[in-house]
Amino acid sequence: MKNERRPNQLAAALLCALAAAAASYVPAQVITGTPGSPSATVTIDGKQIPAPPMPFGGVIKESATDSKPYWPPRVVPPKGAPNILLIMTDDQGYGVSGTFGGVIPTPSLDRVAKSGLRYTQFHSTALCSPTRAALITGRNHHSVGFGVISELSTGYPGYDSVIGPENASIGTILRDNGYATSWFGKNHNTPAFQLSTAGPFDQWPSGMGFEYFYGFMGGETDQWTPFLFRDHTQIFPFVGNPGYNLTTDLADEAIKHMRDLNASAPDKPFFLYYVPGGTHSPHQPKPEWVEKFKGKFDMGYEKLRDEIFANQKRLGVIPPDTQLTPWPAQIPKWESLSLVEKKLFERQAEVFAGYAAYTDYEIGRVIQEVEDMGKLDNTLIIYICGDNGTSPEGTLYGAFNQLTAYNGILKAPEALQLLHYEDWGTDKTYPHMAVGWSWAFD
Repeated sequence: MKNERRPNQLAAALLCALAAAAASYVPAQVITGTPGSPSATVTIDGKQIPAPPMPFGGVIKESATDSKPYWPPRVVPPKGAPNILLIMTDDQGYGVSGTFGGVIPTPSLDRVAKSGLRYTQFHSTALCSPTRAALITGRNHHSVGFGVISELSTGYPGYDSVIGPENASIGTILRDNGYATSWFGKNHNTPAFQLSTAGPFDQWPSGMGFEYFYGFMGGETDQWTPFLFRDHTQIFPFVGNPGYNLTTDLADEAIKHMRDLNASAPDKPFFLYYVPGGTHSPHQPKPEWVEKFKGKFDMGYEKLRDEIFANQKRLGVIPPDTQLTPWPAQIPKWESLSLVEKKLFERQAEVFAGYAAYTDYEIGRVIQEVEDMGKLDNTLIIYICGDNGTSPEGTLYGAFNQLTAYNGILKAPEALQLLHYEDWGTDKTYPHMAVGWSWAFD
């Protein structure tokens, strides 16, 4: 089903849906069970955050025998409140997914799109931290301190990378309404100067209302040896674990967490924020995913863009009278590249495509677990394809180590690039692709 919204409206609709899931449909503070007992529960109206404390309902006298204890009721969502699975991939332009006209199959995204609403307009801030801050707070990114990514923050209002206490996240809202809240994957919303196990932790996921966190800090991480945390503790699951890749690990941990919740509190709804690193650089999928795209990009990036453009018109995700933007003069035409450059560029796209497909596959495993638990029909699934467009850090020629570009080396020698052709995307590289591919996938 196709549903078009103006920019910003999807984010507003998302937060409205999540708030509705937590809101009560019964009068405020109606207690279920025996009042004062440890098992008593209450559903609140959610109009005040945090909710006002329940008054003590017992009796306190000078003598314990004349007194009566009273436990405040535990806050729970209304009966039948849905689970919420919020998914977002990273640095994926509009033309990446097969679901929206790209050439990379994304069956997990297809599954969600076919069973719900397919949005064809979405406002992003074109940067990771700001988009994510706006998403989890429902506010303009400047009003929550993220006018820029956390690593580039300044000490000025709107740019300090600090989400103030006056800006509750959706994690806080749902947690305080009785949801089990968790966050798996990328955290790019903690100030870079607070990435320490010494704390403070008020700007970590736990301080944003997420009771459980399993993921990496900052904008990117090596998928083979990630900068990984379980809550506030750095962990190293890749040590002694050949073949480890974070993309699979995140799905494994999310599935385990849902199973644990289902075993201990099957009626308690969950809010799971699932944000893997794919396809932000470094592009590091497992090798078998790269092999699936061998030889698929020898047409070059200009013809790839034409193909995606035609697919999008055919699917109706862009208007039929849309005009394709001119090819930028700064980006070398495919036919101007040498045979060696073409060979290298094709490999870059194969690895990127493998990473996108691999990421979607692991997301599909998480969705499938929801169905296997029998909870799919009562779960709101939102799958956002990219916090912003496919990015340009790979320079005009791609890089086997993206950090070279960060240090001003905009073109590594061909011979050096070729040395890494076979291991492009493995633990021996930290790669990104040429801007021509990014332009085409956008």
